[in-house]
Amino acid sequence: MSLLASAADAAYACVRPLVHATDGEAAHNLTLNALQPLPRARRALTSPALATELAGIAFPNPVGLAPGFDKDARVAHAMPHFGFGFVEVGTLTPLPQAGNPRPRLFRLVEDGAVINRMGFNNGGQAAAAERIACLRRYGLAVPLGINIGANKDSADRIADYAKGTAAMAPLADYLTVNISSPNTPGLRALQDKGALEALLDGVAASQGDAAKPVFLKVAPDLEPADIDDIVAVALDKGLAAVIVSNTTIERPPLASRHADEAGGLSGAPLAALALQRLKDFRTASGGALPLVGVGGIATAEQAWERIRAGASLVQIYSAMVFEGPGLAGRIARGLERLAARDGFAKVSDAVGTEG
Repeated sequence: MSLLASAADAAYACVRPLVHATDGEAAHNLTLNALQPLPRARRALTSPALATELAGIAFPNPVGLAPGFDKDARVAHAMPHFGFGFVEVGTLTPLPQAGNPRPRLFRLVEDGAVINRMGFNNGGQAAAAERIACLRRYGLAVPLGINIGANKDSADRIADYAKGTAAMAPLADYLTVNISSPNTPGLRALQDKGALEALLDGVAASQGDAAKPVFLKVAPDLEPADIDDIVAVALDKGLAAVIVSNTTIERPPLASRHADEAGGLSGAPLAALALQRLKDFRTASGGALPLVGVGGIATAEQAWERIRAGASLVQIYSAMVFEGPGLAGRIARGLERLAARDGFAKVSDAVGTEG
């Protein structure tokens, strides 16, 4: 882990009580404001054991930043300082939108969880494209994924994804089609087989000459038949990977006073459900479909469990609220140790070896 990440962790430990006493969204914006002036990271945390390849993309290590943290691509340049092996920005919509009314982000400290109903708030794809183009001119230390969505009031959501593909794919190492947020009414209906086929056809037709790998982000709140349909479509359309999973609308027993807030639940209570859905997708695809594991990962052991269950990559976000900004580096180094412990020369050799 870098000296910057270590210093940031130490500082965060001191100010965490104050941060947790602040409105969640305000604290998040303060964090972005603090990170934005940092210099561009020139190297990534990596080693021969950590280096991973997926969809023809070389990842220095398999621990990525999930979307939602850096919606508008303001701090992607700085995140490799903290150990991330890739960064996914967004969700970005064709037009800027304010999102849902505040308050819309809640820390459930007692549960190690977060509930959000942000509603794809972002400054729009055009503004983000300018920032990303600038980043590309100077170089990025890690692969960059761009997560796209539809505007809430769009009359044609499939057309929105086509627009997003045309605008953002040329700037991305991979493109994520997000149809799994619970905070845009009707969006998850695009996971239905017929709608998903039409959506992915529209995305493919909008790629242009330099097509980029397409990842699909799905919800954890799926029935077995839904998983079978999504896997069949993903394989038929040649998707590069499926990201399992987004936040859940389910409510396991929670201790926080915010437990009944509407929105998507992430963090520790999501871990078991997200792991099970990852296993379900692995089983349904027979290992033929690359997977990215996300949801409730806070330790190297949990990340290792996802990898052994079939994830080629993992992503984190909510756990940083409780564990500090250096978490990605700690997980990556922990994965290296766990691979050696279990007799694997590389972390990627362990993908899908459970059972």
